[in-house]
Amino acid sequence: MIQIGQYNELRIINKTETGLILSDGDKEALLPYNHVPKDAEVGENINVFVYMHKDGKLHATTQKPLACVGDFAYLTVVEDGENGVFMDIGIDKDVYVPEKEQKRPMFKGDKHVVYVFLDDANDRMVASSRLTNYVEEDDINFEEGDEVSLLIADRSDLGYNAIIDNKYIGLLYTNELFDQLNPGEVRKGWIKKVRVEGKIDLSLQPMGYGHILDMKEVLIKMLEENQGVLPIGDKSTPDDIYDLLKVSKKAFKKTTGALYKERLITIGDHEIRLLSE
Repeated sequence: MIQIGQYNELRIINKTETGLILSDGDKEALLPYNHVPKDAEVGENINVFVYMHKDGKLHATTQKPLACVGDFAYLTVVEDGENGVFMDIGIDKDVYVPEKEQKRPMFKGDKHVVYVFLDDANDRMVASSRLTNYVEEDDINFEEGDEVSLLIADRSDLGYNAIIDNKYIGLLYTNELFDQLNPGEVRKGWIKKVRVEGKIDLSLQPMGYGHILDMKEVLIKMLEENQGVLPIGDKSTPDDIYDLLKVSKKAFKKTTGALYKERLITIGDHEIRLLSE
């Protein structure tokens, strides 16, 4: 069965004046000649992205879309339409965003994280920036410390909302961030906490003592590469620590505290030193 808004492996069954006719044995789609590979022949299979054309028929393309149906993606508004806008999805067919699916008004040139889905009325791809309507809220199987992929979505009063593994939504708190974030960025993240009500707190840094073990190795190596001295210490600012090590001051103090107890370093207000053996 052809999956609209997805990649499909289809058989080339015929050639017409406008393109190749592809089939899954049930339905057919047209692949225009400007997207046909040079070596394509009748009887062969071809991997294509299928969408509903404005003529009400299935079309296929070998272009690579920025998102498939069921994906969250960072897209650009390219055209105003009647009661909505159109966003570039990377193929000849733009995706429509009705006004009712806009969290805030969209204008040409704007970029937004949206969710792509099929309109039940006509099987055409549409998108929505009302992300919370389309994320999963049940069956959250994460544990604290799990590594995840994050798509930075938008800013809130508390921090940044982020799409987790293209399925859930969580929050990165402003007071725990030591780096500039922008909507559309894809970052590695970690689950900090899953609350009783299903809300998910996130971190851009690994959780737990396992991270400290990794950081100990990193810090020792950096000290060895810098004549045994680094210009950060107990009274260094969180920004200075993050600029050098890309970790929070809390993680830095845990790491240096562990190294100090092992008598591998000394710690000053604004420097740490590697102890010679």
